Amino acid sequence: MIKDLKRGIITENPILVLALGLCPALAVSTSLQNGVGMGAAATFVLVCSNVIVSLIKRFIPPKVRIPCYIIVIATFVTMVELIMKAYFPDLNKSLGIFVSLIVVNCIILGRAEAYASKNNVFKSLIDGIVMGLGFTVALCTLATIREVLGANKLWGLNVIPGFKPMTIFTLAPGGFLAIALVMGLSNWIRDRKKG
Repeated sequence: MIKDLKRGIITENPILVLALGLCPALAVSTSLQNGVGMGAAATFVLVCSNVIVSLIKRFIPPKVRIPCYIIVIATFVTMVELIMKAYFPDLNKSLGIFVSLIVVNCIILGRAEAYASKNNVFKSLIDGIVMGLGFTVALCTLATIREVLGANKLWGLNVIPGFKPMTIFTLAPGGFLAIALVMGLSNWIRDRKKG
């Protein structure tokens, strides 16, 4: 389990290593609340779709496997959307269209195709959990950097007294700066551990 956790968070992190799902990561990582919400939603969909794809893989004809995976994923995304609208309307409004776009998120579809369709249910479940955690950790790291530097807040609370926020970090260019910083640091740490 520790090896799988390391794989999902460090060695095969969907955002920081594989560079998958960068569009929603950059779009919603303006606040830690958004990062946690999007990470939880994507993790739920990833875990559930991996399990179902692993269960039904033998019954799906090869020519229609991708559309079938998309239908499975869309089912869980719809469930997440309805739950968010009912119980977390502010978060739903803040995340906007990016919750719906989880359906075509390459992390989820890629894990269904590359992993869940080739492994048993338990391994697929673990893969969904660790990849979802990796996605969430990366999102929350980006969101923390952007929220602190761009608004001098974290979870809505002031962080550094007297610090003048750099508004660029709340905008799209700040997202690119933050992802470059975090990816570079992640690569540097991994390279130092190898050498």
